[in-house]
Amino acid sequence: MGTAMDISTISLLVVCLVIALGFEFVNGFHDTANAVATVIYTRSLKPTVAVVWSGLINFLGVLSVLGAGAGVAFKIVGLIPTDMLVGASGAMGIWMLLSILTTAVLWNLATWYVGLPASSSHTLIGSITGVGITWGMLAHKEVSLEKFYDTLKGLALAPLVGFGVAALIFLGMKLLIKRPELFQEPKGDTPPPWPIRLLLIGTCTGVSYFHGSNDGQKGIGLMMLVLIALLPGQFTVNPNFNAEKIQSTISTVKQVEKLVERPELAKVEKAVEADTRLQKIEALLANHQSLTELSLTEQSELRKEALKAASALKKVAKDKRLSADDKDLLDKGQKEIKATVEFVTPWVTVAVALALGVGTMVGWKRIVVTVGEKIGKAHLNYGQGAAAEMTAMLTIMTADMLAAPVSTTHILSSGIAGTMAANKSGLQPKTIRNILIAWVLTLPVTILVSGLIFWLTAGRFI
Repeated sequence: MGTAMDISTISLLVVCLVIALGFEFVNGFHDTANAVATVIYTRSLKPTVAVVWSGLINFLGVLSVLGAGAGVAFKIVGLIPTDMLVGASGAMGIWMLLSILTTAVLWNLATWYVGLPASSSHTLIGSITGVGITWGMLAHKEVSLEKFYDTLKGLALAPLVGFGVAALIFLGMKLLIKRPELFQEPKGDTPPPWPIRLLLIGTCTGVSYFHGSNDGQKGIGLMMLVLIALLPGQFTVNPNFNAEKIQSTISTVKQVEKLVERPELAKVEKAVEADTRLQKIEALLANHQSLTELSLTEQSELRKEALKAASALKKVAKDKRLSADDKDLLDKGQKEIKATVEFVTPWVTVAVALALGVGTMVGWKRIVVTVGEKIGKAHLNYGQGAAAEMTAMLTIMTADMLAAPVSTTHILSSGIAGTMAANKSGLQPKTIRNILIAWVLTLPVTILVSGLIFWLTAGRFI
């Protein structure tokens, strides 16, 4: 019986991990086509060279997460209601994962097939949110959508930023750079002059790298979600959290407790809840040299309390009566508490890097044609390609620093549209309409589809 269970768990684990890597593979040729569109359509690089180069740089971008943390990954995992995530074991956990993964992969494939540059970020966030809302309805529990709305703000702003910033960069280039050839369309298959060519290859490289570092984290988040749900004994808490870190965290927790227990904060929203949860965390951590010494029940309890305490402290930190030092302490407390349960296994990062890198080299052409030929009425010129790529690179780099998921697709496609408008090249209404339709439909469709799949499959287990 035990062996059968082990084989069953291993089989489900493999299936879910393969589908999660499949999402990142599809993401490679769906999203990263945006990075290579400009160098291909300006003849700066041959298509085969461009996609192989972009794939390698994407691979390196994902690997950068190994040393820099994975804030975006845990924002994705954090969209799952904490009570659901902690209790996501057995059949319910399996169907939760399959509902999310299936919806995300199918919508990405569908939009890729018709050549629409839709957002993989929207797709994944919609899939997770749909499952969370449906779970709340079935379990008769309130589901907070605050994290969903917070994440959505950045995603919604991205196309506007892409359009406006790219237009301004392009106009600035025309004003400051007195080289007419920079603003000419490619002539046949002749590559541009080397200075322009290097500029375009450089911006393509930057977009590819930061796409890997940001979008790759979404795949890492999915993989960790699978591991937490199916192998809670190994992945519920951070196994690398040693005695020194535990003592440091206990010390910080005690300082934060004193802060939230101040009389003037008694009526601040979530202050009492934060204090209660911090005391539980302190008790769970006490007298342990490693978090792996905790029982499975204690590990689940620590995960639940850590995530909810961090959420409560975030709300307490908004109180205007707090000093800058108080807010710094609350921020430190949130980070140290979450570090007990948020971690990434190195092999997960490498696997996602490979999936995204290889995916970049496959199936890129459909989206490239849309981005390069069908957004503007005129052919993409060198300056427009460089301005759009610089916008995408800088926006994604900023999102990385803020640990915010962002849509490469929307930034770049709207950036190209912005340069077309700035150059008075004209836009193709049909393509712009189709991109907007995909943008508007992605969230509601993925929320409904993942929620429906989860309701049909997991409803009886809740």
